[in-house]
Amino acid sequence: MHASSSKKSPLTWAVHISVVALVALWLFPTVGLFVSSFRTADQIANTGWWMALFTQERQAPAIRIAGNEAEIDGEFVIEGSLFDTTDATISRWGTSSRAPEAYEPGEVVDLRDGQMLSVAVDGAFRLSAPQSFGDGRLPRVFTTATTPPEFTLQNYRFVLFDPSNREGMAKAFFNTLTVTIPATVIPIVIAAFAAYALAWMRFPGRSLLIAAVVGLLVVPLQLALIPLLKLHNDIGIGKGYLGVWLAHTGFGLPLAIYLLRNYMVGLPRDIIENARVDGATDFQIFVKIILPLSFPALASFAIFQFLWTWNDLLVALVFLIDATGETTVMTKQIVELLGTRGGNWEILATSAFVSIAVPLAVFFAMQKYLVRGLLAGSVK
Repeated sequence: MHASSSKKSPLTWAVHISVVALVALWLFPTVGLFVSSFRTADQIANTGWWMALFTQERQAPAIRIAGNEAEIDGEFVIEGSLFDTTDATISRWGTSSRAPEAYEPGEVVDLRDGQMLSVAVDGAFRLSAPQSFGDGRLPRVFTTATTPPEFTLQNYRFVLFDPSNREGMAKAFFNTLTVTIPATVIPIVIAAFAAYALAWMRFPGRSLLIAAVVGLLVVPLQLALIPLLKLHNDIGIGKGYLGVWLAHTGFGLPLAIYLLRNYMVGLPRDIIENARVDGATDFQIFVKIILPLSFPALASFAIFQFLWTWNDLLVALVFLIDATGETTVMTKQIVELLGTRGGNWEILATSAFVSIAVPLAVFFAMQKYLVRGLLAGSVK
């Protein structure tokens, strides 16, 4: 009996496997974006992020030898290095695209007309000839090199602090904070008062208001964009931070009131009735009893609203962003980067990770309240 009861059912295994798959689908792209944000453009173009910690071997583009010649013991010699600052180690090299790995490092090769060329492991070369090279074209060198793992903070310096970065990701970051923080706090404050009234105060039409709140949950916000923008223009708000704060507040209130009301209804009735017997007003009950006990639900909605407003593009385009670009948020800035820097994957990866870093921090800091708030009122 005990063995059969402890054996997990196929449904339990299916749930566990599904959870692991969902976590992997979320985790791998996030880790890949994080790793890519610290890699150079050359590394991103040649290998995937999962190879970032391993030594890489690849064929470099052809490098034409260049330098000043000097006469040494009757020979004309040009010496230098194929690489500028890299720590690459050459494993094979050649002088023709047909045989790019024909020679080993250190091997001296007779090219033509007495020209002798050797390439060392670190990329140092020596080209010699019995006569001057003049204005003739010098040979090209094809290399197969191994490079150690390399990480850099230059991507973040450019994205956040470089004054030559006209895209202004740092400014867009603060613009997004300016939108998100008030657009999260305002609906929480309004919804908390409304939820308490719908949960514990008796007045005519309360049931109809609760039904209206539930009905508003299924109304697409796209239906209200144009009428609401026209209303903002008519009353003089126009496009700006105030307009986008009010828009996010209106769109977020139905869910906020629904979550908080369900949670507050499940609070112990005896505590509230005893407070009223002791002479406490509704406002005192709300501030001193309801709000402290409702913190999980408040935090749950705060997570939803913060993530929604931080990642929003549609509402910001309609109610905030103007032609000057002074109020551009990060989502719009990344869209512009896709057009202006479509080949600079290191800049795109860094900008994208900067945009998700704050939501990740908020989610992990408050995730323990998320499930408690979502299940509010579902179990008595």
